[in-house]
Amino acid sequence: MPRSALANGRPAGDTAAMRYDLNQIETFLAVLETGTVTAAAARLNLSKSVVSTRISDFEATIGAALFRRNAGRIAPTEAALRLAERLRPALAELTAATDSAAWGGQNGALTGSLAISAPMSFGTVHLAPVIARFAAAHPGVSLRIDFDDRARDLAREGFDLGIRIGGDRDSALIGRKLCEERQIVVASPAYVARHGRPEKLSDLSEHPAIGYTHLADSALWQFRQAGRWVSPRITSRLVMNNGEAMTAMAEAGLGIALLPGFIVGPALAAGRLVELLPDAETRPLPVMAVWPPVTPMPAKLRALVDFLAAQLTPPVPVA
Repeated sequence: MPRSALANGRPAGDTAAMRYDLNQIETFLAVLETGTVTAAAARLNLSKSVVSTRISDFEATIGAALFRRNAGRIAPTEAALRLAERLRPALAELTAATDSAAWGGQNGALTGSLAISAPMSFGTVHLAPVIARFAAAHPGVSLRIDFDDRARDLAREGFDLGIRIGGDRDSALIGRKLCEERQIVVASPAYVARHGRPEKLSDLSEHPAIGYTHLADSALWQFRQAGRWVSPRITSRLVMNNGEAMTAMAEAGLGIALLPGFIVGPALAAGRLVELLPDAETRPLPVMAVWPPVTPMPAKLRALVDFLAAQLTPPVPVA
């Protein structure tokens, strides 16, 4: 399908009618979402000069300044923000329609690109091998994958799919549960030898904990007791923003930690960590695929979500 020709609403026979190039629109949105020409160029795999030219041409076409430029910095104008709000859903609809039409084309092969955001530890340990198999099965699909424990703004940052651990808090996104992970209370054998094992939930208050930056202790340390979820009093001595770092601190004997099985499974198997309170029921972590709503759903995105749901299984079974 030609990547051109969105008329501005003037009569078709009007020789002065302006035509918008879809490449210009995608480039404009990329600069707006990433904040710099350099970042937009990296996202689009273009040179900075091409990005700058597309923006200048787009501004000339619509007759409005979209960015304020000052000492190498750019900031969107009010016109740019208003335009982006209308262009994002329109471009997503057009892309989805094109992708759906392409499904079942030559040899039924998928084509196009997908951008994926996933948490660092789960992404590198558990997700990457699955996506590698998907890439091998669909050589016509280009993939961009960002591993980051922050919850990214998928639509604004140009992601087609996000993987969230523990459910999704954004009601504007569509979600599908891929699998479920068990959380495990762990400590090193040396720590247990020095400080003993907690025998009940209330004993946890006597042990220094290793916390997670993105969750309050009361939200992280939750257990089912008498039919409801309770949060024992926890004091985090160390706070990390990454599960692998938390595991390293626990292995060093610096405190107890509550971590998903896919992170601590190898350390438990190797004896570097031991499980504490094995009979306590921790809150299971759903592993969710989430994506901005678009109708029809692009075939390449549907295929990826179906593939992930079929392939992903938690390495440590949920109790």
